[in-house]
Amino acid sequence: MTASALSAHGNERGGAFYLTALTYGHFLWRQGFAARSVLSLDRALGADLRGGEPELRAWPLPYAAQAWLLRNTPSDVFIGNPRVHFQHLADRMNEPRREQRRWRIWACWALCRVVCPDLPADPKHIVTEPTFDEISLRLTQYGIEGEQEIWAAVLAEMSKASG
Repeated sequence: MTASALSAHGNERGGAFYLTALTYGHFLWRQGFAARSVLSLDRALGADLRGGEPELRAWPLPYAAQAWLLRNTPSDVFIGNPRVHFQHLADRMNEPRREQRRWRIWACWALCRVVCPDLPADPKHIVTEPTFDEISLRLTQYGIEGEQEIWAAVLAEMSKASG
């Protein structure tokens, strides 16, 4: 599988694109490319989903997958600094659906903060990092039905496991 699987969707970013991004992320993980797998899950979170897609019902938004990947990347596998990655991506998000996509990435940033608490922020990138409560509020505001609850459950599980 290659990135051309994603580009084959053209400008369509619905359920089929979402499933392809998830599948590609899994493929990359299995090949030992943790950092690229994170990027593919980012792409899945950027899909234009309304909540009723069969792909989404079968494969919920990948907050748990993202947290699992961060927690389970072997120390000898390159993943970079996901905290900085999410911080930069959220701050530089553009249209379409800028706010929805932005807050999904901040939600991943929050998961990273819990799963990988020792990762530093980028001191040269001046951005106000949101509180977890603000992320929760914005996922409720901009996300699909039930999204905030999915993220909050993963956050609670990761907090419990890390604490």
